[in-house]
Amino acid sequence: MEFACYHNWEALPASADALFAQTARDSIFFSRPWFENLHRHAPAQHQQLRLACVLEGTQVLAILPLEMRSEQHWYALTNLYSSLYTLLLAEDAQQAVIDCLALGLSRLPFRALRLDPIAADDPQMSRLEQAIVALDMNCQRRFRFYNWIHRTNGQRFEDYLQARPARLRNTLARKQRKLSREHGYTIRLFTDRDLPLALQDYDAVYQKSWKANELYGEFIEGLTQQLAEQGWLRLAILYIKNQPVAAQFWFVVHGRASIFKLVYDQQWGHYSPGSILSSYLMAQVIDNEQVSEIDFLTGNDSYKQDWMSERRERQVLYCIKQTKPKRGTERLREWLRGFIQRVTTRPVHDVFTL
Repeated sequence: MEFACYHNWEALPASADALFAQTARDSIFFSRPWFENLHRHAPAQHQQLRLACVLEGTQVLAILPLEMRSEQHWYALTNLYSSLYTLLLAEDAQQAVIDCLALGLSRLPFRALRLDPIAADDPQMSRLEQAIVALDMNCQRRFRFYNWIHRTNGQRFEDYLQARPARLRNTLARKQRKLSREHGYTIRLFTDRDLPLALQDYDAVYQKSWKANELYGEFIEGLTQQLAEQGWLRLAILYIKNQPVAAQFWFVVHGRASIFKLVYDQQWGHYSPGSILSSYLMAQVIDNEQVSEIDFLTGNDSYKQDWMSERRERQVLYCIKQTKPKRGTERLREWLRGFIQRVTTRPVHDVFTL
């Protein structure tokens, strides 16, 4: 068993695909398309990819996707759109795999490591944290954000809607009648066809919404294409007189629906087009796709509580290496070592046999 830290996606052994396919069943945020698109189109400042892995021969047993923003500070490979992060671990992996990963991480040159957002009850991250602490590193957890979800438990959309607050149900019925009577509307669901039109209409709504300019337009476009290729995309747009007025970007992966982006044209806000569109998509994923869970991802916004029924906590895990004060000669050697690394070509990966 050995630890390897790869510096690019192409260096990963082919067996990594099987591990990504396994972990994608738990969350899109653990899938290879998500990580690759994020790294390609939404890099952090001075980001350098680091894929910390454990291998048995050519078999990849664990992957911890990281980014190095400086020699001293490493982070989880995430951005503001990432709602969950974890250690990608083979189903039959033993504690020895996590111990190997922790030991390999301890030999990498970072001083501080930040991993987030992680589930408060994630057993794999808890085991990794324990293994890191056993190597005399200091680990601490902090609250990151709340996450609202709804477990469908086999119910139909009609039952789901009846369990929502009366205020929400009444608003939906009233606004749907009002919009139909005064203007009329249509909703179109895009999955894998006419994506250029879908993105054009999505952008048109976004520009007229209350949100700031999209920070990562190429990331959203690349993600849309990759999700469509996987059959995971659900991009719905509400039109009034052929003009896009509201848009929602969801994805459905292995029986879980995630609500990724919500926007609407503010001048039509008094008709609640966003709520009408949410109701449409809820019916779609509950009745037609029979998902087991609907996830509102990041944030504790009050309106999410009307649609969801359960709140979970996401955390950040900080790991810091405990070091002794350095003497002058040690600081000089460290500076020289860093200088040499900066002016020479870096290898595609680092390997430690453990």
